[in-house]
Amino acid sequence: MPSKKRRRKEERPKIHPRNKYSDNPPDFALLASLYPSFKDFVFYSREGRPRIDWSDFNATRELSRVLLLHDHGLHWWIPDGQLCPTVPNRSNYIHWIEDLLSSDIIPKTNSNGDNVRGFDIGTGANCIYPLLGASLLGWSFVASDMTDVALEWAERNVKSNPHISELIEIRNVRCSPNTPTPEGLNNGESVYSEEGEGLLSSSIDMPASEDKSYHGPPILLDVVRDGERFDFCMCNPPFFESIEEAGLNPKTSCGGTHEEMVCPGGEKAFITRIIDDSVVLKLSFRWYTSMVGRKVNLKFLISKLREVGVTIVKTTEFVQGQTCRWGLAWSFVPPAKKIISPHVTEKNMLSFMLEGLQRQFGAIHVLQSVESFFHVGGACCKLNASSFTVDITASTEQCNALLNNEVKHLDQVASCSDVQEVFQQIPGTLLVKGSLQHRDSPLSGLFSSIIQQLEDALRRKFCREKAGANYS
Repeated sequence: MPSKKRRRKEERPKIHPRNKYSDNPPDFALLASLYPSFKDFVFYSREGRPRIDWSDFNATRELSRVLLLHDHGLHWWIPDGQLCPTVPNRSNYIHWIEDLLSSDIIPKTNSNGDNVRGFDIGTGANCIYPLLGASLLGWSFVASDMTDVALEWAERNVKSNPHISELIEIRNVRCSPNTPTPEGLNNGESVYSEEGEGLLSSSIDMPASEDKSYHGPPILLDVVRDGERFDFCMCNPPFFESIEEAGLNPKTSCGGTHEEMVCPGGEKAFITRIIDDSVVLKLSFRWYTSMVGRKVNLKFLISKLREVGVTIVKTTEFVQGQTCRWGLAWSFVPPAKKIISPHVTEKNMLSFMLEGLQRQFGAIHVLQSVESFFHVGGACCKLNASSFTVDITASTEQCNALLNNEVKHLDQVASCSDVQEVFQQIPGTLLVKGSLQHRDSPLSGLFSSIIQQLEDALRRKFCREKAGANYS
């Protein structure tokens, strides 16, 4: 009997390893035995597995309450209809920001030592990010919002936890004369369940609103005060353009008001406004971050960030049951200089982004073309597929030959430097970096021109025409 080939499933992102629930997911049976108020919402499947009804707002709210109390020592509540957070996944966002702050990609910009200060855009009645960030990591927060209910209950939740209350300031967003009636400044949160029943599967593609822009209350500008400095901002934007879109999944119910879920243009318009604000505020924040719900918007927003001249963009994918959610981070802080051992001269480095990579091509194809580009020009090349690098040794004459268009076809080749690196940031996007090993190399005067020629050649071969915009 012929054996059937098993399809290899793509490995989904895993919960953050530092997340409290990484190795120990919530135990409904244990929680029910410890908290009688939660016991009423727990029932058992035929297999004896404890469950809750994810379409019952009271059940999901009580689960969040007991998790925050049992695992984080936090007293918490929200009124009916407000957005109810899912604690394990909110923790993922916190730990991702922790990773960004602890990395050496960009230097620290505050003068407060290890004291981390964050800004939560649209904290909601639940105020979940400041509560988790303060209790888990001792961070301080400014948490903004605009509705009376959100401000009142966020303040209550902070004051209910006096051990961290001094770390969290609730700030009222006032509409200026230049801003129309607000339609959304809150954690427009998609809903997912521990059972894998998310609000919107990543395979669902809702109609895009390309021409809509954000018209609402201030987000960062006119809310951040003169002279204030923050390590990061974070946001769960209003994901949707209408309340009908927000209610597509009847299997889950975690509440959410119109202001929390909806704004004209949806998340694309809202996050674009955060980007616009960041262009003005620049170094007031070390990292700007936001949650993103649709991959097509993620690609658009990355392109927008390249246009405004950010120094770095980082993305991640969060575990949301069956629903994909992404984290987007950017900064205007100049990248930190990497420390090189004393006997090695500091490298000169240039890079560019290839966006809109055609499906049939991957990083290895681009890397092979880089190798071929220099090889046909007469350079000595050594490709390392495991590290995605090409070591190149080229003479001035060989590089001049490249610039004089003596190598015309990328099917045979691609740019110059002693080292080239290619790696994938997000699907369909590749970052190509080139560096000179020695600052006084005779190739230093040709380096920038050759990198530019390589970029043009790679774009022509690998990218769709619409992705041919320039990136810095």
